[in-house]
Amino acid sequence: MLNIQAIKKDFPLFEHEKNLVYLDSAATTLKPRVVIEAEKEYLERYSANIARGLYPLAEKATKKFEMVREKVATFIGAESAREIIFTSGTTDALNLVARLLTSQLAAGDTIITTVMEHHSNFLPWKELAKKNVLDFRVIPLTEEGTIDIEILKKSVDEHTKIVALSAISNVLGTINPVKKITTLIKNINPNTIVIIDTAQAVSHMPINVSEWNADFVAFSGHKMFGPTGVGVLYGKLSLLETLPPVSFGGGMVLDSCADETLYKEAPYRFEAGTPNIGGIIALGTAIDYMESIGMENIQTHEHALTLSALKRLQETFGENIHIIGSTHPEKRSGIIAFTLGGIHPHDIASVLGEYNICVRAGEHCTTPLHRSLGLHTTTRISFSIYNSEGDINKLITILEEIQTIFNK
Repeated sequence: MLNIQAIKKDFPLFEHEKNLVYLDSAATTLKPRVVIEAEKEYLERYSANIARGLYPLAEKATKKFEMVREKVATFIGAESAREIIFTSGTTDALNLVARLLTSQLAAGDTIITTVMEHHSNFLPWKELAKKNVLDFRVIPLTEEGTIDIEILKKSVDEHTKIVALSAISNVLGTINPVKKITTLIKNINPNTIVIIDTAQAVSHMPINVSEWNADFVAFSGHKMFGPTGVGVLYGKLSLLETLPPVSFGGGMVLDSCADETLYKEAPYRFEAGTPNIGGIIALGTAIDYMESIGMENIQTHEHALTLSALKRLQETFGENIHIIGSTHPEKRSGIIAFTLGGIHPHDIASVLGEYNICVRAGEHCTTPLHRSLGLHTTTRISFSIYNSEGDINKLITILEEIQTIFNK
């Protein structure tokens, strides 16, 4: 088990909020001191632009920046750093893919996604299909809260151009068998482009994009102990080299005066303008921090908390609590969404907040999922490395008080 007290000392917020119980890491993780200091160091000591300056400060910034590209590639199992494109987050990355693939679409093509997706991995494909008059298919779930593989298998055919799905649902906590699903899709149609949203996976479990054989993978820095406004899009180099840029400006062009404009090689042709340099450098520090703890250790710790929380919630509240998705912890990550009797999730979150217990309430940017389940809103808790059994105890104690208050 992780040394939670030692870990909490790494996060300055716990020094300012002594009794904080933070159970909203699926929305954004807290930031360790080393990450904050890394961004601060850039701003204070070598705050120059990258790629074009020839003076020492600019060269240092460029070197630090590109080292993170290498670090990200290694962290996710990419074959080359040229497969790493920096974005402002998962949403930006997935929208970038949608723009990049517009030129690859033709009448009669099909785009497939699932009903469990976050809006950022649902709306871009819905709009892309609408704009190009394509068939848009949404795969339903099984009763266990997993993608219905049989329906997916029947939906993929020679016309399927794109399949987009999440590695982990941000509501159900479902861990999807990405490698198995990608293999299934590619066996039916090798030309289908598979896109994976790993926003809820990248800081909770080891991932290997090469083993997955996915064509694109997207994630955000702020969900892996890094700054907001930073994200990554992984793309197979063989595919990136065939795609034209869709954003234009400084840093991505070789010759703008030629009759046929000459652009830089991937990934630089897809990174127009000045990026969030300090944020990306801090993202590299966040990866170092996670690796110092160990991704397997993180996964084991969160699995134990999930097992405990599911058991305690069910034992304490019985039929009054409805856990959304599978109740088998081996099939889910440290995300648990639920309803409690007839108490509105907003009321639950508000009262918990008065006790400095931070949870999420709402649709969690998954309206299609909630509508399919006949739910308007849910309460969601999500674990990370700084959570403990004590947090679960405090949560359940106040939930019991809430149930008593609202059932009077």
